[in-house]
Formats: sequence, C-alpha cells, structure tokens
Amino acid sequence: MILCIYILKILIKENTNITKLKDIAERFAGKIRKGNVVLFEGELGAGKTTFTRFLINSIFEKEFLKKPYSIKSPSFPIMISYQLKNFQILHYDFYRLENINELAELNIFENIKNNISIIEWPKKLIKYKDIENYYLIKIKILNPFMRAIEISNSNKKIF
Repeated sequence: MILCIYILKILIKENTNITKLKDIAERFAGKIRKGNVVLFEGELGAGKTTFTRFLINSIFEKEFLKKPYSIKSPSFPIMISYQLKNFQILHYDFYRLENINELAELNIFENIKNNISIIEWPKKLIKYKDIENYYLIKIKILNPFMRAIEISNSNKKIF
C-alpha cells in the first residue's frame, strides 16, 4: 500500500509592515517558476492582493518586461492574466465562487501546468482537486500597520 503525505515546509515566518512585505515578495519572486501554484489564505484586507501586486511586478522586472499598468483583485472577473514571454501569470480570486463547476469553466486544471497560478481563497479548489506541489502564503492582520506572514512549500512524500 502506498500512502501519500503532504508536508508543508515553512520558508518564511515573520511580522511585517508594507515596506518589508514588498521585500519578501521580491525575494519570493526569485523562487517562483512556470507550473508553480501559490495559494493565499487570509481575511479580507489582510494584504493578499497587495502581496500579489508586489510579486507580479517583481516577476516582470526579473524577466525584463514592462510592468503591468494595473494589478487589481480579480474578485469580480474571478481571473486576470498577465502575459510573460512564454507563459502567463493567472491571478484567481475564488471568494465569489458559488459552486465547484465554475472551476472547470475557468480551465484552471489545464492552465496550472503551463503557467504561474496565484489563487486567493483557494479552499474550494482544494476540496475539489488534490494539489500536490504548491506554495501556501498565510497573511494575518496584527494591527492596521502590521501583518504576520508565513510562506510554506508543500513537498510530496511517499512512504
């Protein structure tokens, strides 16, 4: 019998202000690659989209591309894409999804392998499909100026 266990390896765990949050996003941009999935957890207003904005801008800088004019929360369109040279960054927000069938309509499962996928409010996705390799970023409001951030990476282990 093969048993699969997913272990989250904590990469970063610290309290941060907005300036330091940008620095963390810039460092994280150096780790992310095509095919990576980044899941965000945190209450409304915690900074998920702010971190994403810093991250996307950093990726564009590293690729020597002109940064997007505007990086907004995809709450209403559910997905916004940003074109790099050979693939896209797909920024999803599942807060308003009402049923699982909407995930299939977005072609998310086909798009994950060939792009970078950033997903806010991912619980509906995780319930529907087991994602083996991903980054999980948790942001918690400490006060109006400080956040606690934890970045973990999943590792698939087979015993």
